[in-house]
Amino acid sequence: MAIENKPGDEFDTVFSQSDALELSSHHGYDTTQTRLFKIIVIGDSNVGKTCLTYRFCGGTFLKNPEATIGVDFRERTLDLDGENIKLQIWDTAGQERFRKSMVEHYYRSVHAVIFVYDVTSLSSFESIPEWIEECKRHCVGPLVPRIMVGNKCDLRDRREVPTSAAQCLADSYNFPLFETSAKDPSEKDNVDAIFLTLAYRLKSHKPLRLKQPDVNRQMWNQNQREQESGICQC
Repeated sequence: MAIENKPGDEFDTVFSQSDALELSSHHGYDTTQTRLFKIIVIGDSNVGKTCLTYRFCGGTFLKNPEATIGVDFRERTLDLDGENIKLQIWDTAGQERFRKSMVEHYYRSVHAVIFVYDVTSLSSFESIPEWIEECKRHCVGPLVPRIMVGNKCDLRDRREVPTSAAQCLADSYNFPLFETSAKDPSEKDNVDAIFLTLAYRLKSHKPLRLKQPDVNRQMWNQNQREQESGICQC
């Protein structure tokens, strides 16, 4: 279930300085090529981050997910208005002991962030501000698009986080709020909507392009290096 934003609410899609420098070299991009966006999914352990990404990328529910150790990522390519958009979705361990060695790489050059909590776990919801602060500490630009997601809404009898409380927190950060279930097949469209919302907001920007290397250029560069080093070409 997507929680509606107030009329006039818009995503800010201004990137951090490092992202801006990275994107600035791609003016005049060819829209027939695939464009790559990096989205990170963060939150406490056992909130269903892996299942959400698996539902979006694979279309099914992962019945027996193992705890993520370090970082895992999945990809899905979308055709949005005739453009190929590849979302590279990074899923990280919620447990600090599994995250320390990878955390800097995880946050590098991120284009969007999804914060996930479990609607049946009040503590996971109360941790969301801490995850938001971690993003700030690792120099994620303050205007990089962010979404807050309450997972496991199929477990209605076990809910601990009222929608009203979640909406209040989301509004305080100006984040869109979604409530959904990675497990419930009827919620698949709502899971897709989370990622599609970000994809449409990001597609007007110019991120890294996925492009096959120019073989002729590579061979020319190699020959040049060999000639400069005095290696015989016969």
